[in-house]
Amino acid sequence: MGYVAVKGGADAIAHARELVEFYRLREQTPPVTVRQISSQMRLAVDKVMGEGGLYAPEYAAIALKQSEGEVFEAAFILRAFITTLQRRYYSETIDTREMFIRRKISASFREIPGGQVLGPTRDYTQRLLDTSLAEETAETVSQFLTKFGDRAEKPVEAGPYDKVVDLLRREGLLKPVNADEDRALKDITREAIRFPAPRSARLQMMARAETGGLMALGYSSLRGFGNTHPIVGELRYGSVPVRVKDPTGRVRYIGRIEVTEAEMVTEMPSGKKNEVPHFTMGYGLCFGQNDTKAINMGILDRNMRSPDGRSPATDQEFVLYHTEGVEGMGFTNHLKLPHYVSFQASLSNVRAAMRRADAANVAPEVSAANGRENAKEPA
Repeated sequence: MGYVAVKGGADAIAHARELVEFYRLREQTPPVTVRQISSQMRLAVDKVMGEGGLYAPEYAAIALKQSEGEVFEAAFILRAFITTLQRRYYSETIDTREMFIRRKISASFREIPGGQVLGPTRDYTQRLLDTSLAEETAETVSQFLTKFGDRAEKPVEAGPYDKVVDLLRREGLLKPVNADEDRALKDITREAIRFPAPRSARLQMMARAETGGLMALGYSSLRGFGNTHPIVGELRYGSVPVRVKDPTGRVRYIGRIEVTEAEMVTEMPSGKKNEVPHFTMGYGLCFGQNDTKAINMGILDRNMRSPDGRSPATDQEFVLYHTEGVEGMGFTNHLKLPHYVSFQASLSNVRAAMRRADAANVAPEVSAANGRENAKEPA
C-alpha cells in the first residue's frame, strides 16, 4: 500500500480534517444514510468492494460517505480496514453454475441455454441527462414501485444452465488449458507476488485492480497494442452461494455474494504448419455488478497467457502493478507531502551546476577581451 505517513504539524492536520467535515456538512442538508448509499449507489458500492478487496456492502457504503464519494479514497479506507480483521477460513471454490441469475447475455450466439436475460443495465438506452431526478420525492418512488409490482427480483427459470463455452468444448473448438501452465494457488494478501506469477495470483490482483486501469490496458489491446480481440462468450451477473469447511471437515453454507463473471472467447489462428485454428478463453470475475471490469479482466487474462514482449497489455508485471489502484493512488498522492530535504538537495545540485556553467562562459569572454587589448598595444 502506498505510504501517506507524515510527522509534525499535528494541529494543522487536525484542523484540516475538521475543515473536510465542515465542507461536507456546511449546507446542512439531511444526512445521507448508509442504507441510502447501499441501495441508490449500488454500483459505486460494488466498485469500492472490488477495489478494496472486501465483500461488505455496509462498510463500503460507510467508506463512500466518509470519502464524500471519492472511490479511490473509499477503496483505500476499506483495504486498510481489512488489515484489522482475522482470517478464519478460506472458502470452497465458488461454482458460478449455481448462480441465481439476474443478468446473462452472450455476444457470440443469439440463442443460448436459458435465453438472453438483459437484467438491470443501461446498455441499450440513450445516455441522456434525466433532469426529472432533481424533483424525485418519496411519493414518486412509491408510485414507481407500485407500478412495477411483482416483476421485481423475479427469478429466472431454474438452472443450472450450460454455458456458451460448454457448447464450444463439445465441438472441440475450445483449446484445453495448457498442461504446463502454473496452476499453483497463491494468496496475494499473504505471499509477495513474484514474476512470472501463476494464473491464480494474476486473477486475484485483477479482481482487486482499479476498473479504469484495467479498461485502459484492455482497450489498448483491442486497438492493436496486444494480441487479443475477443467476443463476449457469456457475461453473467447474479448471486452465488459461499461455503466454508469447518474444523471438523464439514462444508457449511454461510451466505451468498453478488458477482459478475465474463468468459471472453478469442479466435487463435494456426501458428504452426498443419495446426488447426481454435478458440481460447480469457476469464474475469469480480464483486457486485461491474461488466467493464469483468470484461477487461478476461481480455488481459488472455493477453498475459501468451506474452509477445512487444505490448504492455501482455506483460504481467506492467499490467498487474499499474492497475493496482490503491497502490497507485497512495504513491502518486504522497507527492503532495513534504519532500523538503530531497528537493533542497536537488536545488543545491542545480544551482552549483549553473554556477559552474556561468564561470565556464565568463572565462572565454575574459580571454577574448584580453586578446583584443593586447592587439591594440604598439609593438
